[in-house]
Amino acid sequence: MNILFFLTPKSDVAYVYNDDTLRQVLEKIEYHKYTAIPMLNKNGRYVGTVTEGDLLRVIKERYMLNIKEAEDYQISRVPLRWKYTSVSIDCNMEDLVEVAMRQNYVPVVDDADNFIGIIRRSDILKYCYKKSRAEERCRAEEHKKVIIE
Repeated sequence: MNILFFLTPKSDVAYVYNDDTLRQVLEKIEYHKYTAIPMLNKNGRYVGTVTEGDLLRVIKERYMLNIKEAEDYQISRVPLRWKYTSVSIDCNMEDLVEVAMRQNYVPVVDDADNFIGIIRRSDILKYCYKKSRAEERCRAEEHKKVIIE
């Protein structure tokens, strides 16, 4: 199966740039109700994922919880606690699932490392659940046929 079946394209994903300020990132995360957001450079390349925890730690440690003073702090200066692994568009399904088991979403990049979108773990789980249910129904129907014959 092609992993692009699961892709949410960049145009439908909120993301931040690595020169955005801490305040801009906080506002975007809050607006979209995200717990983590992809960070790109100005060339559109994926450079990491910023989590709510990353933001809270830097505000607490550097600004003593004073968000006003943090308005000009560039997000690229925030240490990221977790490294979200990205995959290329030609990634196989097994590798995608392995990465998705460790993170909520998987950033997808093209051959030039440009960010093209994300694959949500929940979308993979929904697909697997539906497929499993369909196979279950198929087995149940076959079992009924065997009993009838």
